[in-house]
Amino acid sequence: MLERIIVLLLLSFISVFGADKINGAGASFPAPAYFGWAYSYEQETGNQINYQSIGSGGGVKQITSRVVDFGASDEPLDKKSIAEAKVLQFPSLIGSIVLAHNIDGIKDGELKLKNEILADIYLGKITRWNDEKIAKDNPTLKLPNSVITVVRRSDGSGTTYNFTSFLAGVSKEWADNYGVGKAIDWPVGIAAKGNEGVTSMIAQTPNSIGYLENAYALKNNLARTTLSTKNGKWVKPNDDNFKSAAKMAKWSKTDDFYQILVLQDGDNAYPIVAATFILLPTDKSAMNNKIINFFNWAFDKGDDMIAKLGYVPLPLETKNLIREYWKDNGLK
Repeated sequence: MLERIIVLLLLSFISVFGADKINGAGASFPAPAYFGWAYSYEQETGNQINYQSIGSGGGVKQITSRVVDFGASDEPLDKKSIAEAKVLQFPSLIGSIVLAHNIDGIKDGELKLKNEILADIYLGKITRWNDEKIAKDNPTLKLPNSVITVVRRSDGSGTTYNFTSFLAGVSKEWADNYGVGKAIDWPVGIAAKGNEGVTSMIAQTPNSIGYLENAYALKNNLARTTLSTKNGKWVKPNDDNFKSAAKMAKWSKTDDFYQILVLQDGDNAYPIVAATFILLPTDKSAMNNKIINFFNWAFDKGDDMIAKLGYVPLPLETKNLIREYWKDNGLK
């Protein structure tokens, strides 16, 4: 009996210490998807994926300094940045940035904000919910005579990068004065860290509005805003409209999949869709093969899981292009 117990303990020891443990860090935008994938992957393979949601800026810094095995960023790196950081880059999934609000009596999708009006709110030019420009597009809603509390990110954020790309695309004033970036000098607003922090701030602050990844809004039952497409059509934040925008992506291996997806053409294209990216160090091929095993598994088995969270899985042709990219760079 004692010998049997010793054998079982030894097998357990070998199983635990023979399993892979991979550490990644970065964007909070895809974190719910990565957590779900990691849990199911460990259940099936015994291999652990430890992911820290610290923001895209932190993810780029940590992979550049080789603190983690892989980084994650919602802002794709350009050719120069990729060369400097000595990384490979590929997309993992597509998500949507929604504007969630906390206005008493106004439900999900009921509030309509034209893109340029949303820009004016973040510029501090429109400051009350019953402003005539908002009221004009919402004649049936009871808009409060209350100050709009704008919520934005405090950390270096790929979500911010994509949101400010959208603002710069719809407002010349924003483009000229504030531009695009992971962290900017905001004209107005209260700050919160990560998509998690923005979610919490909106939920506890009456008459607030903030930008966050759709999965966080869904999970926390936050009311979302209807926006306008690039062509000026009203578009609700739903799966069909997210997919209409996502399908416009034109991926290429030659530029390491660099792609900004905001403000795509089409009457049903939701205006703030973004891909999120994985960064692998070029000098760690053995670990990289373990990491792509995880993402290969996720591409094969993880679509339904992330679709339920409100993300858009990559099309099969894009996944196959990524697999070619891995092979081109000496990965199995």
